[in-house]
Amino acid sequence: MQRGLGLGRLGVSFVVALCGAVLIAGCGGGGESGPPKIRWFVAIQPGGSIQEVAQRCTDQSNGRYEIALELLPTDADQQREQLVRRLGAEDSSVDLVGMDIPWTAEFANAGWLRPYEGALAEQVSGDAFDSAREAASFEGKLYGAPFNSNTQLLFYRKDLVPTPPTTWDQMIDQAEQLGTTIQVQALRYEGYVVWFNTLLQSAGGEIVSGPEEVDLPQGPTEDALRVIGKLANSSAAAPDISTSDEDSARLGYESGASAFMVNYTFAYGSAGENAPDIQMNTGIARYPEVVPGMPSRPPLGGFNIGVSAFSEHPEEAFEAAACITSPMGQLLATELDGLPPSNQTLYTDPVVTEAYPGFAELVKQSLDDAATRALTPAYTDLSLAIQRTLHPPDKINPDDVGSIYEELRENAEDAVKREGLQ
Repeated sequence: MQRGLGLGRLGVSFVVALCGAVLIAGCGGGGESGPPKIRWFVAIQPGGSIQEVAQRCTDQSNGRYEIALELLPTDADQQREQLVRRLGAEDSSVDLVGMDIPWTAEFANAGWLRPYEGALAEQVSGDAFDSAREAASFEGKLYGAPFNSNTQLLFYRKDLVPTPPTTWDQMIDQAEQLGTTIQVQALRYEGYVVWFNTLLQSAGGEIVSGPEEVDLPQGPTEDALRVIGKLANSSAAAPDISTSDEDSARLGYESGASAFMVNYTFAYGSAGENAPDIQMNTGIARYPEVVPGMPSRPPLGGFNIGVSAFSEHPEEAFEAAACITSPMGQLLATELDGLPPSNQTLYTDPVVTEAYPGFAELVKQSLDDAATRALTPAYTDLSLAIQRTLHPPDKINPDDVGSIYEELRENAEDAVKREGLQ
């Protein structure tokens, strides 16, 4: 997913060249007539929710502004690359930035975002989950309006497993006894870091204790590493575990090859479309615990909407962001693309209960307890360091995790000493 480019602020000569390139069509934005065009750079969604939200907010503005979409690729690396190049070039054609949640601290630290303040900050975040609001903030200021959240659940074959496991050890043992496998995300990418971070926080630890301070307490970190190593070196590991991501996990589960899967909420609807017999026999439970009796901290996903520091229309951009992240916008994202709202008051709305039949409350509880990723401007460097250290997952010996713990701590400390985007 996100991989750092190491780009800082770029010189004037590069900005001129960049504005002439095809990638940066229309730097500046002068010469426009009519209402200001608020250009929203955001990842495309297959259900069309982004287009629908943009149109409704344009209509509701009564001529105050027009949202013009700049749809980014589905690949998170490519999304981030385009945003970093534009914002690093102080491109004034960027008004609104759709950010995967780990980017918010990076972009804010680089001076690329305007903070939400006062009543507006309360309007866009007051009803959000604490985890979503934390992920949208940096150094005590709100730099992102939470749009949608996301979390992972345990999907299991209730025709094979009458009672879902509550811990990772139980799940691995059950899978071995059944002669089946568990689908996770362990490709060398951001999703693998999400898995590690979730296991670590479920065991009572954190990756960082501050923007430039590594935490990684030894006991909880070793507990998390043991889970990864135990699964990866067992018969319960899917054959493609070291190259598995959200989509391959979905496909493995839908094929009937696996009795268990941890994945985001989209996986339920996907099974209904592609493997209705599998969906009919699917149970859904809370993300498994690492330490018995210690509630798990499920992953936190989602997007924040930032206002570019270089926008020539900041007032209208903030208005548009408030509209996009309103209950109307969030419910459209749920209805058309199955994305969970970041607004915790919406989980009794029929749109949400229909999207997550019988488990809307479980999604809400999981987001209440979700594990935010490390809030540091050096996040990309930190993520890459964790990936390099822990991949492939079967390199982790569950009976001897001490040496890889020391390597992980050293590499993480080197990563956070870098200053991230400048």
